Amino acid sequence: MEVCYQLPVLPLDRPVPKHVLSRRGAISFSSSSSLFGGPAPRQLSKRRGAISYDSEDQTALYIRMLGTYDVRVRSQMGFEPERRGSHPYLYVDFRTLHSRPEAARPVSARNVRRLLSFQRYLHSSRFFHGIPANNPLGYILDDDFTGQAKLMLQKVGNWNFDIFLFDRLTNGNSLVNLTFHLFNTYGLIELFQLDMVKLRRFLVMIQEDYRCQNPYHNAVHAADVTQAMYCYLQEPKLAETLTSCDLLLGLLAAATHDLDHPGVNQPFLIKTDHYLAALYKNSSVLENHHWKSAVGLLRESDLLSHLTTEDRLNMEERLGSLILATDISRQNDYLSEFRTHLDKGDLCLTNGGHRLFILQMALKCADICNPCRPWKLSKQWSEKVTEEFFHQGDIERKHNLEVTPLCDRQSNSVANIQIGFMAYVVEPLFVEWSRFSDTRLSQTMMSHLSLNKQGWNEGRDKQEASSSRASEEQTTPAAKDSNSKVLPQGSKGS
Repeated sequence: MEVCYQLPVLPLDRPVPKHVLSRRGAISFSSSSSLFGGPAPRQLSKRRGAISYDSEDQTALYIRMLGTYDVRVRSQMGFEPERRGSHPYLYVDFRTLHSRPEAARPVSARNVRRLLSFQRYLHSSRFFHGIPANNPLGYILDDDFTGQAKLMLQKVGNWNFDIFLFDRLTNGNSLVNLTFHLFNTYGLIELFQLDMVKLRRFLVMIQEDYRCQNPYHNAVHAADVTQAMYCYLQEPKLAETLTSCDLLLGLLAAATHDLDHPGVNQPFLIKTDHYLAALYKNSSVLENHHWKSAVGLLRESDLLSHLTTEDRLNMEERLGSLILATDISRQNDYLSEFRTHLDKGDLCLTNGGHRLFILQMALKCADICNPCRPWKLSKQWSEKVTEEFFHQGDIERKHNLEVTPLCDRQSNSVANIQIGFMAYVVEPLFVEWSRFSDTRLSQTMMSHLSLNKQGWNEGRDKQEASSSRASEEQTTPAAKDSNSKVLPQGSKGS
């Protein structure tokens, strides 16, 4: 007989230990170890995603969440989604929100291993089948990495780089292959004495932690941002002043900046009383989760374990400062500071603090650079992000929540959303970036931005004209019917 135990939630005013906050999506609960009929807490603490035992407080048990999945502990029987709070939305698992309806089925052994094992259940991953004996610093490739993909990587610094094509050529492994290539290009593997196996494992875990169900916030978006970040790192002002540590952090932040994104925004998490919103006190909820998720993977992979504790913690903090800068709600704060620096002309990239700030601005630009890409690429990204917005709106409407205006498919269109986004978010940022780095790349981006705005405006005008014609056609038959009742002059009825 299956026994289910529900853990009472720890009061929010009780501080969560730092070692728990460093874990991916960590959340704390208060209970007693005697509640559990399964394995001992000390045994479970060795499992990733399972119960962790804190020897300093024997009454506290901490559950480390995988992604945004709330779990209920069962006695050696697996787990199921558990609702938290009183809102009806919390009955719904994020996995079901992004999948088609299907018949209910029991939790498979594979899923149990995937969520409870300390080491990833990677029987489907071919990246873990050994290292090429020749050229240990060569590309990490699988059988589907064709010559065309290699040729694309030779032009990875081209702003017209087609990440969708590259993802197809690499069989869906664009983030792993691209990031590893850039690490190798900069010589970061040798400079930081990174273990090849650990690096490969770390990159695969990053890619797997992006949710492929998300139309926009997925591993392909992360790869696209990483490629854009590389383009910015190649700009003369940055290339001449950035240190190897800056380059490492810039690429890591780009690859992990949206790690485990649930496909909904912060206001949605807050109004549904999601545990992440409570954990991070409604402040930069998603960005904090991305950062802590990245730190969790760094520690789990032991990628930087050979560094001193001080250096490792310093890198984790700087990584956090970069990822937290992508919070769109703080856009005006960063833009105002950037504009002030440019007006005063006091940016000095020999200063570590100024270099970190420029890396923050570069990552912000890379994160929202889609409108500055060629139309073919920009249009695809616009459609994907709008699809994700509308999906959130559908969820809100389904659960009787107030529908976020931007996410309402009944009152919005891709064109309207993109025109507003370009005018109020993208253009102000890239105008200032062009002031800072007035190069050919900046001119190209501004040119694409102007052309894309024109393209969306024309599309909107056509759509409005089409709607107007359709409206007229609906009223025309009625007009004809009323006119048919009027007898012409000279008829028998006159």
